[in-house]
Amino acid sequence: MTEFLFPDNTVLCNFASVNRLDLLNSVLDRRGRWTEAVAYEATRSARVLPDLGQLAAADWLGEPIEIDDESEIRQINAIRRAVFGGTDDETLKHLGEAQTCFVILKRSEFAGSWWISDDREALRYARLQGIITRETIDLVSIAVINGDIGTQEGFGLMQKMADQGRCLRLPGSAADLRR
Repeated sequence: MTEFLFPDNTVLCNFASVNRLDLLNSVLDRRGRWTEAVAYEATRSARVLPDLGQLAAADWLGEPIEIDDESEIRQINAIRRAVFGGTDDETLKHLGEAQTCFVILKRSEFAGSWWISDDREALRYARLQGIITRETIDLVSIAVINGDIGTQEGFGLMQKMADQGRCLRLPGSAADLRR
């Protein structure tokens, strides 16, 4: 069974903010996937972070996973409202998180996949549901361990993400990226 890696839009934006989507692509190693709501969020975020515009054409996250079954849509909206605080006035708010958790939990081809986010409350919910979760710090750590980036460079990259206004957990030192 293949474990897929589902980065949410916050993670995509983190790497785009420092012009390192190539590094994210390397870490995902042809296992990246996204739902239609996350793909849509990325196209909207591309207005501010133009590098995100290349994602759909690059095809390394695959075709966005569509959800068109009415029963699934109802279940996803229930998760979006009850868990993530989505409202009927803002139908797209938290839809990416809800869709991603749903497909990992309910579609057998995605069982055991990772959800990658920097949203603390969303990660907490996912962990309670038994979803494997990771954060940007974990992806940078993987890149360091794989030799895609040096330890100091990885540490500096994460600092640069924070300097760009990105909200993410930072390592205490460069050495923390080797753990």
